[in-house]
Amino acid sequence: ESDKTGGGDNEAVVFQYSTTLNLNTSFSGRDLLYTRIKTGNFATPFSSKTNNSYLAAANSNGNTLKVDKIWYQFPVGDNLKFWVGPRIENYYMLASAPSIYKPVLKAFALGGNGAAYGSSTDGGFGAAWIQSKDDPSEARFAVSTNYASKGATSADNETGGALFTDAQSKWLTQVEYGSAQWKVLGAVSVNNCTKVDGSQSCKVWTDYYSTEKGKSRTGNTTAYGLRAYWQPEETGAIPSVQFGYDFATIDDDGATGSVEDTAQWMVGLTWKDAFIEGNRLGAAFGQRQYATEIVGGADDPADDNFVWELYYDFKVSDNITVTPAIFGGEDTYDGASDSSDDVFGGLIQTTFKF
Repeated sequence: ESDKTGGGDNEAVVFQYSTTLNLNTSFSGRDLLYTRIKTGNFATPFSSKTNNSYLAAANSNGNTLKVDKIWYQFPVGDNLKFWVGPRIENYYMLASAPSIYKPVLKAFALGGNGAAYGSSTDGGFGAAWIQSKDDPSEARFAVSTNYASKGATSADNETGGALFTDAQSKWLTQVEYGSAQWKVLGAVSVNNCTKVDGSQSCKVWTDYYSTEKGKSRTGNTTAYGLRAYWQPEETGAIPSVQFGYDFATIDDDGATGSVEDTAQWMVGLTWKDAFIEGNRLGAAFGQRQYATEIVGGADDPADDNFVWELYYDFKVSDNITVTPAIFGGEDTYDGASDSSDDVFGGLIQTTFKF
């Protein structure tokens, strides 16, 4: 992987891994107690926040097994579903995923990791209502809402506890309509800062996928996300298409240079059964979250950033997939004119499932 982030050329061949153990337990056949245990040794460049080389498969636990996720999911009647747990993220608590594109880079997950979706792994809860249809292929409505808080597992008097505290939190609501072949989704999330003794700390839940200005926060953020996808009934030359667009409004502090609004977008294309039945060709491109309005009228120097990826999933067997991929980006972080934050990389990812 070749990386120019930080003002220098760095080239190396690295070997990194992650291991995931999924434990699924059901008590009634309809509920689910989910536990995910992960470990890995990912480091720079494939776990870098700034240069758009953070992999969807990356894990940096330093070869130590850790409980990565744990939550309980259960239905009520035929139309309602609930989640609650001490280690969960908001996008797991949705009636359906906002994206059908399978990314190599985490920046292209969720239809683009902008301001609307994505949260840290913390305590939370959620609910979803799904319209009943006799024919599962028919379009239907669904509404999801969920909450995750950085203070949900702490008893600190000021920043601990969920809901009625000043801990950093994210409330996400998604409305969707469509079928397995096509869907349109809209989302809104409210991102609250931590407030202690009159001062506040504002977490950027997606700072891995933002420019330097795009991740700047001086107050609470309200973000909006639009997602849409379509896939052909038969595989062939026509790909599945995924679109994502986020924009956000920030409660800026009024100081010159404070960011007021941000935006992000992506397009993902997938060709199933590409060249050989069972294989997959994927490509995505777009922009990392960047500032669209700054107090004082300045521009984000990285507002023309552009990122992309191209990969091919080759199924060696039902349990082994080999994925060669390349990716790149321009002005990915601070927009430096000397190309110090341009990046180009490649990898061969091997996935074993059993």
